[in-house]
Amino acid sequence: MLVPKLRSLLLKLSRVEKTKDVAKRGLGVLRAFASAFKVTVADIELGVAAESGVADSGNLENDLPELLLAVAEAAKVGESAVALFVDEVQYLSEEDLGALIVSLHQLGQKGLPFIMFGAGLPQLAGLAGDAKSYAERLFDYPGVGPLPDQAAREAIKTPVVNEKADISDEALALIASKTQGYPYFIQEWGAHTWNEAQRSPIVAADVERATVKALQHLDNGFFRVRMDRLTPREKDYVRAMAELGPGPHRSGEIAVTLKSDVNTVAPLRDRLIKKGMIYSPQHGDNAFTVPMFDEFMRRSMPNWTPDSPVTPSRGRKKKK
Repeated sequence: MLVPKLRSLLLKLSRVEKTKDVAKRGLGVLRAFASAFKVTVADIELGVAAESGVADSGNLENDLPELLLAVAEAAKVGESAVALFVDEVQYLSEEDLGALIVSLHQLGQKGLPFIMFGAGLPQLAGLAGDAKSYAERLFDYPGVGPLPDQAAREAIKTPVVNEKADISDEALALIASKTQGYPYFIQEWGAHTWNEAQRSPIVAADVERATVKALQHLDNGFFRVRMDRLTPREKDYVRAMAELGPGPHRSGEIAVTLKSDVNTVAPLRDRLIKKGMIYSPQHGDNAFTVPMFDEFMRRSMPNWTPDSPVTPSRGRKKKK
């Protein structure tokens, strides 16, 4: 995924006279890297020979730093900088994340103009530490959570006012409450409320009607795609969490709700964490990574009980 973007960046630098030579060397390193990892990119050769012995070992932790160093050196000569943006970092394998951390460490030691912004679920700091123990010294981990009440209201009201309309304080308070301040939900409720309102000012009754449609939209898309990734047993675990409320919940409480023991359901918990469905705010606690997911699970599986789980019970075969 990096190769096409880095190729484009190096091509731009290669057209500038003062960065021409160093950028061409970077393209040679990129060609060696692409060959080692069997990455196909149209016209990657561009008449540039692969740099022998650089970023071509096939070991990502050795080769990725050499590739990014070559790119950053070209940017430095061009008095520019490179920024790498990676979303959903928690889905990187430990090998990929480890190689990226090693690369950033070396880039930082050499003072090269390269910076990374990564976004991911709350377990990201722990995953980075597992990949490389010194990762905690390389990164800042600012939390990105719900907006404060006043900010949530402003996020709703400002675009309404910009469209020469108005919204009542009661409607603002209702949207802020129903969305719990989460920006994506604010977008959903804002859009549906705008479409439901027949006149200005927008009032609480408009929000109530919009809530039905907003939840339907979320249930059929945002929430559903996450639920569809789960096995029947994983759905049992998540539904048991939902039975207890929004959380966080202790692993033991969830096991009791499932009428099982902690050790038996521990593999389910681990798989759900790896799938990004839940995370552990602290040892032994479990919380949903998506706000309001507990409400969705209760809506989608209203008749669930520990005695009638999603997974069918396996009876013993009778001997003839």
